[in-house]
Parts: sequence; C-alpha cells; structure tokens
Amino acid sequence: MAQARDEETGQERRVRGRRSDARRNAELIIDAAWDVLGRDPGASMGDIAQGAGVGRVTLYSHFGSRPELVEAVLAHAMTDAEASLRTVDLGGDPRAALTRLIDSSWRIVDRSRALLRAAQDELSPERIRALHEAPMRRIHTLIERGQSDGIFRADAPTAWLVATFYSVLHTAADEITADRLTEEAAPHAITGTLLAAYTPPGQPVPDVPPAGNR
Repeated sequence: MAQARDEETGQERRVRGRRSDARRNAELIIDAAWDVLGRDPGASMGDIAQGAGVGRVTLYSHFGSRPELVEAVLAHAMTDAEASLRTVDLGGDPRAALTRLIDSSWRIVDRSRALLRAAQDELSPERIRALHEAPMRRIHTLIERGQSDGIFRADAPTAWLVATFYSVLHTAADEITADRLTEEAAPHAITGTLLAAYTPPGQPVPDVPPAGNR
C-alpha cells in the first residue's frame, strides 16, 4: 500500500512537471512571437517557432492557429500595458492627468504598433477592442471625473469619449506606419486632438504642455 502511494506521488510529480514544462513553453512562444511579430507583422508560424526555438509540432500543440497565437500575444501585451498604466498618477487636474495618461498609453501603443497590425489581420475589431478593456477602464474613470468637475464636456456620452481616445491613439499608429506622421510629433498631436475633443463647448482649449512639464 505504501509503495502504491509512493508511485502515485511520483506520477503526480511527473504530471506537475509536464504541466510546468508546458507553461514555460507557452510563455516562451508568446514572448518570441511578440518579438518576431514586432519585427514582421506577417511572420509565419514557422518563423515564430524558429524564434522560440521550438518545433512546429510543439508550437501547434499550444496554439492551434495563427489567430489563436496572435490573440494570446495581444492579451499578454495588454496585461503588461495595464501593469504599466497603474503607475500613472491620475490625480489633480483631469486635463493634466489626461496628458500623463496619453504619454504613457502612447508609448505602449507605439511599442506594439507592429503587433497591432498583425492583430488587425487576424482578429475582429470587436475582439481587439475587448482585449483593450482593462486599460480603457482607466480612461473611462478619468473622463467621468472630468465631466463631474466640469472640465470635460458632458454633452457627449462617456463611452463615446473613451472610443475617441482609443481611436486617436490607434489612428496615430496607422499614420506613422503610412509615413504621414512622425513618432516625435505623435504625442503632441494626440494630446492636442483629445484636449480639443474633451473641452466643453464655448470654453477655450488649453495649450498642450511641453513634454517636460507633464
């Protein structure tokens, strides 16, 4: 009986070991895919397997299709983004807080531009938007506070202003890809556009603060 229990314990350890190895392989593949897709949004599953140092059989055992892998990578990127955005100070004047949030959000979007292009080829706009839900909750809360304080316009639904934030950042990424906007000019253009969009009708639109004063 004791020997049977020892054998069962050994088997359980082997199962846990295999599961641990599987998790490590999945994490390795996701990290490699982020890197590979960041250099080439059209990279194949074979390219990603090579970048991860695993065989195609191992890759497909974790992610059955390219859309499934791209979705996993984008979800991972959004988790990282949420961790970064949690450090942004959203207190004080809502406009100053908005500017700080734009700066941090834009750095994330800019870093993930190629990944977003891969996601746009594989996933529906609704699914991409859903994966941004956690970061978007932060801007939703800030806009509501600004509306309550009379700083942001209240004649438009909060959800619409959140969608505007999301759309402007991603449009800036598309414009850079098309060489119609530079990475250096993007933060100023984004901030100016959103401050104008959020200012209540009849009130002056504040100037965009210099980068060093945000």
